Amino acid sequence: MKLIHITDTHLVEPGLRLYGLDPKARLDAAIADINRHHADAALAIITGDLTHWGEVGAYRNFLNSMNGLRLPYVVLVGNHDRRAACLDVLAAAPRDAHGFVQGWRDTSCGRLLFLDTLDEKGDAGQMCQQRLAWAARALAEAPANRPIYLFMHHPPFAVGVHAMDRIALAERGALTEVIGSHRHRIRHLFFGHVHRPISGSWMGIPFSTLRGTNHQIWFDLSPDAPHLTSHEPPCYGVVLISEDTVVVHNHDYLDRGPRFPFSKPGVEERAYAHGPVPQEAAFPAQ
Repeated sequence: MKLIHITDTHLVEPGLRLYGLDPKARLDAAIADINRHHADAALAIITGDLTHWGEVGAYRNFLNSMNGLRLPYVVLVGNHDRRAACLDVLAAAPRDAHGFVQGWRDTSCGRLLFLDTLDEKGDAGQMCQQRLAWAARALAEAPANRPIYLFMHHPPFAVGVHAMDRIALAERGALTEVIGSHRHRIRHLFFGHVHRPISGSWMGIPFSTLRGTNHQIWFDLSPDAPHLTSHEPPCYGVVLISEDTVVVHNHDYLDRGPRFPFSKPGVEERAYAHGPVPQEAAFPAQ
């Protein structure tokens, strides 16, 4: 099964820019690239911060872009989102019985579990007792002996970027307790929020996150590092799931560097590799 992971699109109202960039144009470019190369994916998941300020107009702007995607998608909410506006505009947002943006989808590869970590009073993540109880039921009721894949906005642990660690999920211990007995079934955790390409493991669970489609968070692990945004390249993730593996590719879809073959017929390989690449050998960026 192939999945697409997108995060932190930060759409604003039409015609506006954000940190010197056009969030909609960059999302549109991601969608065009996905349609061209990965239209066979089963699902795209956007892990929150769909908009920057949570306005209805920004969600409509987001929807206008996503209507061009040639595969189904699910959206989650992040700290920059507003639940009511998101649910009003986006049919792709799951909704539980209490009005939180969470749900699940059972697939041939296991259960995809979508969690709502939004606290509308602050930027740190939150999972109240209602959300934790819902997650506990969704885990317990997942098909027996099938893998589980978690999707959320806030990471439930520190990543080392101190400005972001201060606004990670607050209820880390409570979520750890809920996950507890299900850890062996959770094959991967996907999250957003930190605008960085990071992978590793938490409680023995592999995880990954990636840069957003608009601006990024500058990499600085100093405790007193300023909280800086950057224009590092945007990307989306291509997730390949099989019985034995979960492989995550991060694709810098706006990269326009030249591409050229490793060798050229009729040219000695070492001479070709060490010499300047002939202009006619280069392929234009796609």
